[in-house]
Amino acid sequence: MLYRSRRPPSIEEWVKAAAQAVEKACQTHQLPLPKLIAEPGRSLIGSACVTAYTIGSRKEIPGIRTYVAIDGGMSDNPRPITYQSVYRTVVANRMSASCEETVTIAGKHCESGDILIKDARLPQTQPGDILVVMATGAYNYSMASNYNRLSRPAAVVVNEGEANLILERETYEDLIRSDRLPTRLTDLSS
Repeated sequence: MLYRSRRPPSIEEWVKAAAQAVEKACQTHQLPLPKLIAEPGRSLIGSACVTAYTIGSRKEIPGIRTYVAIDGGMSDNPRPITYQSVYRTVVANRMSASCEETVTIAGKHCESGDILIKDARLPQTQPGDILVVMATGAYNYSMASNYNRLSRPAAVVVNEGEANLILERETYEDLIRSDRLPTRLTDLSS
């Protein structure tokens, strides 16, 4: 996630700015300096993960916008619709291709707000291309849902060229495992 600016502050820059602001406020209000503790959370793990999608269709509205549809969206990354988070993306299977077009990446949820990225500069996309969204490690899985009864994706950890599945993709059976029908309705089918 790109924290509204194209370069988030380093931990050192953030600590310095926060400490100076607290120190100034304490001096202004004649308060003792508190002990500051910060949980660095997403600054550590956010950039460590990416999310891969498969590009499906595209819809061109001449002179207005080109939409590229993916096989995910707000159920696996609700941050763009919830917080207007900004992400960077690449077409992983064509990394050396030049970026020729500006597109809007749309999710598959049939919601007007299911836009993952507006105005992404990409090579000319094609169905089947692999779109990789950078820096999705901080909240994607913890905020993912089964919205519209869609399953959550798998997770893979890659280290030194070795890939290992660490979270299995949910199945339809996983989605309905806890569903129950009242007995009076199940007796009608007998």
